[in-house]
Amino acid sequence: MPAVHPSVTRRQLHRRALDVQVFMRDDGLFDVEASLIDTKSHDVPLAGLTRKAGDPIHEMHLQLTVDRTLTITAATSDTRWMPYVGACNAHGDAYSRLVGLNLMKGFRQAVVERLGGTRGCTHLTELCQILPTAVIQAMAGSVIDTREGDADGNPPFQLDRCHALRRDGDTVAQFYPRWHQLSEPATSDS
Repeated sequence: MPAVHPSVTRRQLHRRALDVQVFMRDDGLFDVEASLIDTKSHDVPLAGLTRKAGDPIHEMHLQLTVDRTLTITAATSDTRWMPYVGACNAHGDAYSRLVGLNLMKGFRQAVVERLGGTRGCTHLTELCQILPTAVIQAMAGSVIDTREGDADGNPPFQLDRCHALRRDGDTVAQFYPRWHQLSEPATSDS
C-alpha cells in the first residue's frame, strides 16, 4: 500500500478532472452541466497521432435539465476531445435516453441498462454515476428539505445513506433528534 505522503520521488502520469455545476433557471427548472477531462503529463501515441502533454485525451460534457422532483426533462452530450475521432463521438444523441429518469429513484442502474457497454460511451456513462449526489447537494436545504423530511412523514432523504448519518448514530441524535432511533439490542440464540 502506498504511503499517503510518499518519501520517494514521483511524477504524475494522468489526471482526470470531473466537474458538475447546477444552475437554477428562471422557469423553475435546473440545468446540470457535467464534464470529464483526462490529460497526460507526457506525449502519448494515440490513434496514429501524438497527443501532446497537457492536451486532453478525453473532454466530454453532459447537459441535463431537471425539474424540482429531480426528473430529467432534457439531456444531451458533447465530446470535444477523444482518442478516435469519428468513432468516439458517433453515438449520436444516445444520452437523450436519460430523459424521464429520476436522479433519486433507480437512476444509476437505469443508466447502465440504457447506456452501458456499447450503447454509449464508457466515460460519459461513468460521469452519469456522480450526478445524483452532486445535484442533490446543489438542491439540499433549498429545493430539498434536509431537516424535516417529506410531506408523507418520511425522514430527510440523507438519513441512513452513509455511516455518519445512521439513524441510530450520534450525529442523527445530535442534529436530527426527531429522527433518531435506538439500535435494536442483539439477541442471542442460547
